Amino acid sequence: MTQRNRRLWLEAAIIFAAWTVFGLLVANQSSMLSSLGGRPMPWVVALRPAMLEAALWAVTTLAIFWLARRVPLERGRVLRGVAVHLVAAVIIALARTGVMVVLGWYVTWFRVRTFGAQFWGSSSQNALFYALLLGIAHLVVYYRRYREREQAAEQLARGLTEARLQALKMQLQPHFLFNTLNAISALIPADAKPARRMVARLGDLLRSTLEHEETQEVTLREELAFLEPYLEIEQARLEDRLTVVMTIAPETLDARVPHLLLQPLVENAVRHGIAARIEPGRVEISASRGPDDRFLHLEIRDDGRGLNPDDNRDADGRTRRGVGLTNIRARLEQLYGADHRFTFENHAGGGVRVRISLPFRLEEKAYRRAEKREKPAR
Repeated sequence: MTQRNRRLWLEAAIIFAAWTVFGLLVANQSSMLSSLGGRPMPWVVALRPAMLEAALWAVTTLAIFWLARRVPLERGRVLRGVAVHLVAAVIIALARTGVMVVLGWYVTWFRVRTFGAQFWGSSSQNALFYALLLGIAHLVVYYRRYREREQAAEQLARGLTEARLQALKMQLQPHFLFNTLNAISALIPADAKPARRMVARLGDLLRSTLEHEETQEVTLREELAFLEPYLEIEQARLEDRLTVVMTIAPETLDARVPHLLLQPLVENAVRHGIAARIEPGRVEISASRGPDDRFLHLEIRDDGRGLNPDDNRDADGRTRRGVGLTNIRARLEQLYGADHRFTFENHAGGGVRVRISLPFRLEEKAYRRAEKREKPAR
């Protein structure tokens, strides 16, 4: 049984339990009032109609909760929601009246009433109970959404931590690590400038990672700056075997992207597409935004050998997914839900192409600058 089904069954059990208690209280009250009025009524006799009424309200409550989940009264859809619930309240009142009239025909101890008398006699009670139950249902819906947002935030924090650890590839104290890098740089001869620069760029990469350890989103400009020392290290290591081409539209530089999004994807392209072969290779990184497009489009492509399905399967024949890609997919899902696209596939011209489309959202300062530029034109 899935978690959602367990939750629905628990909700139904609580609803029936609450209405059972309500029925017991009503039966006890009816019995006491009858005794005080000089017409004693056995408690069991008072219990039967009270429990039948409670059971009908329990089923009605399930219907109201179901409808509240699908048509909530929320910003932007209040009028539509009110109209739907007004119609639903009338339909439920008619259905309850019909059930009670039919029961009156077949159940000997249930009082028989005509349809009109029953409907109008209980209309105020039905309207009051519907409004009360609808309010309770919305409290449940909003509380559940609040808890889901809390859980999503916790998962995002864990995902960012995992991405940072994946980028660092080690579990060392920062001060010890930087002191070690400085010591290594001091031991390198003064004339070995490329080696010194490679150590310095490694320090820059690690320092940048640690400075943004709690950040969920950065601008594309910052993400590319973070990527720069990694690419310089790889180009120093692979020399002429690696060529990196960036095609970044200027208007995309201030767009917000998940931190540590590009580095693991580019690392994947370098490791599997370029470093795994002798011939020179090429990695292309692009960012664009089409006219009137609300999405930022990112693409990372290499010209390596591409994906071999047989290499990505385990002993049971199931597709393997790397930790980095799995983590990125989960973070995108948590940050943007269904409002994003992520594809990882072989390119027709050779190699692997990763495409990511995210909602185009400017960093706050850039958004204000854009607003100022637009004001004279209005």
